[in-house]
Amino acid sequence: MSAQRFDFSGKTVLVTGVGRAGQIGNAVALAFGQAGGRIVACDLNAVGVAARVREFAAQGVDARPCAGDLTQPDVAALAVEVALKHFGRLDVVVNVAGGLTTYGPFEALTPEALERELSINLKTTVLVSQAALQALATTEGCIVNFASIAYFEPQSPMAIYSAAKAAVAGFTRSLALELKERRIRVNAVAPGMVRTGDNVASAGDQASYVEMSDITEGVMSLATPSPAAVTGHILPITPRAPTGQV
Repeated sequence: MSAQRFDFSGKTVLVTGVGRAGQIGNAVALAFGQAGGRIVACDLNAVGVAARVREFAAQGVDARPCAGDLTQPDVAALAVEVALKHFGRLDVVVNVAGGLTTYGPFEALTPEALERELSINLKTTVLVSQAALQALATTEGCIVNFASIAYFEPQSPMAIYSAAKAAVAGFTRSLALELKERRIRVNAVAPGMVRTGDNVASAGDQASYVEMSDITEGVMSLATPSPAAVTGHILPITPRAPTGQV
């Protein structure tokens, strides 16, 4: 189903992890922009996020970059400041930043790898969400986080990534309860392996992938104002069944 059925005109959407072309953050930010949203694109990679914003502008999307390390509270706060300075409001936060960096046997895990996996997946989500609370309360906005299908289906050998994404899911459900009275909805998507250039290069073209359009559809469905009662939900997104199967 096309993301064109969504309308985010007049809404400001902050998306993290937007620095690399062809990756999830890039696709999510562009989809919101094509649906009328004004975008704050965030990433550690200053050159990459600036390039993505130029590409968005060429497609008629109003976007502003924010570069920096989102594991730092001041950078998370800056991202929200960019939204308020340029667009005057913040309606949606999509915490895409993260990923799998530690793949291998648990016995080989190093303290540095543990810190990295937890920081990029959980800490960025927590700090950006915290920085955005006051702005989102003003607009009765929402947060969409990125967990993983590993939350539902244990994966091996990736215990720490699975733990980090399970923590994101638990954070999402608990924060949704805490913020319900402030009318801020908090949900998450939990995708399987997504068809990106990186994943195809490492796993091959015949692997079972989640399509990028299904990711954007799921995120925008959770972010749209219509399902006002939907909060604390973790939405699994799995590969489509082959044609003729259910």
